Amino acid sequence: MHLDSLAQLADEEVRRAAFPVCREKIFLAHAAVTALPRVVADAVMDYTDACTRDDQEYEGVLRRINETRQLCADFIGAKAREIALLGPTSLGLSLVANGLPWQPGDEVVAYLDDYPANVYPWMELERRGVRLVPLQPERPGEITPEVVARALTPKTRLVALASAHFLTGWRIDIDAIGRLAHEHGALFCLDAIQTLGAFPTRVDHVDFLSADAHKWMLGPLAAGIVYVKEAHFERLRPTLLGAWNVRSPGFIAQETVTFENGARRYEPGVLNCAGIFGMRAALEMIGRIGLPAVSARLLELKRTLVQGLEQRGFILHGPGSGDHLHAITTCRHSGFDLEALFRLLKERGVVASFRQDRGGNRLLRFSPHFYNTPEELEKMFAVIDGWT
Repeated sequence: MHLDSLAQLADEEVRRAAFPVCREKIFLAHAAVTALPRVVADAVMDYTDACTRDDQEYEGVLRRINETRQLCADFIGAKAREIALLGPTSLGLSLVANGLPWQPGDEVVAYLDDYPANVYPWMELERRGVRLVPLQPERPGEITPEVVARALTPKTRLVALASAHFLTGWRIDIDAIGRLAHEHGALFCLDAIQTLGAFPTRVDHVDFLSADAHKWMLGPLAAGIVYVKEAHFERLRPTLLGAWNVRSPGFIAQETVTFENGARRYEPGVLNCAGIFGMRAALEMIGRIGLPAVSARLLELKRTLVQGLEQRGFILHGPGSGDHLHAITTCRHSGFDLEALFRLLKERGVVASFRQDRGGNRLLRFSPHFYNTPEELEKMFAVIDGWT
């Protein structure tokens, strides 16, 4: 059965059939690693089963992969030839970091309290004489255009940011920051894993993007989207080479390296076809439902979470209102052992995330998706109330 609208989820049997994890758990950890929807698992298993009767690149596989490129391109407002189907997110970010022609003294603007996958690739550039300029927002994760503007200098070559902070949930203004970077002659690289599948994430003012499918896209691990703006194909040299992205007629290595056209030049070898087919099924489902409806539902769940947590004395680690909200809701509590509460929630079938910030503060993170319900959140609150 295809899920075509949020209204179908009002039928609990339909919801549990589409998202089997709901039968046993209240899954509130999509900012970590998602449980797979039924349609995604079926797509992966159908492909795998077909591979028992033929080779893994059986007739039609490459056509479907190219169709998936177009689907991914449409999802972010790009061209199909600008899409490489690679995961995880860190791979795409590392391709950008390692492939640009850096010069000693160049500067990269980044946020050191982003998820480490979007920190280490830029930090490593210091070995090549590149200076890492860390952003310093007034509150954790709240990266505004003003914060970025203060860090820009004539030596800035790249701004590298996450579309949403993995702890606070603060969603940046992608277009404003991208325009700002371009006005200063810098490129803009986006780690989009925390918004793709949850909120509109377009690349009109983005040069590079990377996002694996295993969070808000509801897809498999190590299948993802890497976007490289067409104008940068010659500037961003592929750093992973193989028979798929270097032209090798008749599978014979040539005397010179000539890359394939389009973003395929960043795919060195065979692709994660099973994961890509699963990601395609997930994006098709989100497309049928409509991303605006998904986003609205996430903000409704956010309001329920914020109200319930604040009523119980939790302190939010991130915004609870305003234009930058995400369903990601992280909190702390001065009177609770949050690690013990996390374990209790897990025992009661509530899947959340236990984290900490740089200061060592223990944090509990809830990240519901569109198929979660207010009733599930109330059940989660009932567990907390029974514990306290």
